[in-house]
Amino acid sequence: MVPYLLLIISVVLVNNFVLTQFLGICPFLGVSKKMSTAIGMSLAVIFVMTCASIVTWALQEFVLTPLKIEYLQTIAFILVIATFVQFVEIVLKKTMPALHKALGIFLPLITTNCAVLGVAVKNIKNEHGFVETIVFGFGAALGFALALIMFTSIREKIDRANPPKAFQGIAIALVTAGLLSLVFLMFANMVKL
Repeated sequence: MVPYLLLIISVVLVNNFVLTQFLGICPFLGVSKKMSTAIGMSLAVIFVMTCASIVTWALQEFVLTPLKIEYLQTIAFILVIATFVQFVEIVLKKTMPALHKALGIFLPLITTNCAVLGVAVKNIKNEHGFVETIVFGFGAALGFALALIMFTSIREKIDRANPPKAFQGIAIALVTAGLLSLVFLMFANMVKL
């Protein structure tokens, strides 16, 4: 149990895919203007990243490696991720049309979210077992959600504070993301795996 807890802490805080490895920045910056869209995107990424981690691990273990076609890994993984994203998009469109509209283009962009693909590839590279794959995928998704929700909260407060004109919009968002990234870098020596 302790190794799995350390793995979650590591991937959420120490090696956060968004704030320390800078993967998945597009949806991170794109849907961080309103908390409702940030939470919706977080839930979608948690579902897609966790499920894609499981399926891509099984695909690698039972198809790609035995058939010695590992060179198809990236294409196969992207197809798996795209399938889950399409499922999420269909469900959101039917059950929550307002959230679907608010997420806009950023929902299908989960398919090309390099954080989701990065988690799947890193599971294989680190030779994670089945349970480790689930924990790592879920933890990475929680890390994405934590970073996105924290960033959105800060960004909403900054927008209400009326910053100087030179810092309004994307400029202050990038400065804020950089400062938030520095905060997460403080965790670098917390867990050694």
